[in-house]
Amino acid sequence: MLLANHLGVLHSTLGTLAETFREVAARHGDEPDVRHICALLAQRIDRQAEQLKPVVDRYGESGEPEPSLLRDLQDLYALASFTDITWTVVGQAAQGLRDQELMDVVSACEQDTARQLAWLKTRIKQSAPQALIVAGS
Repeated sequence: MLLANHLGVLHSTLGTLAETFREVAARHGDEPDVRHICALLAQRIDRQAEQLKPVVDRYGESGEPEPSLLRDLQDLYALASFTDITWTVVGQAAQGLRDQELMDVVSACEQDTARQLAWLKTRIKQSAPQALIVAGS
């Protein structure tokens, strides 16, 4: 079973994410909402890691190579997520500029990106059980 590999990735990612939220909170102390919310989110991520610990203890963590299709799909999802939020940022600028052409482009592309994310999430859900449970047995 390759679940241990993804548990290791998740456990490590939670630690990195919590620490990064803390760093952003510290760097942007002049923005009270950013400082407060980032600190709060870091605490919540710490709790997620605590909740995950018994599962990690049961299945372990490993750094074994993972199934390439699943990893490729996860990489695509991460890149599409970044693209999605970047469309949001550009859309906000378009509204500020009152640039209708840019707003139209953003609107159409945000919809495409949402479809990409939806397909990727569905395909990841389909691939994960086979890749993490059956393939490693």
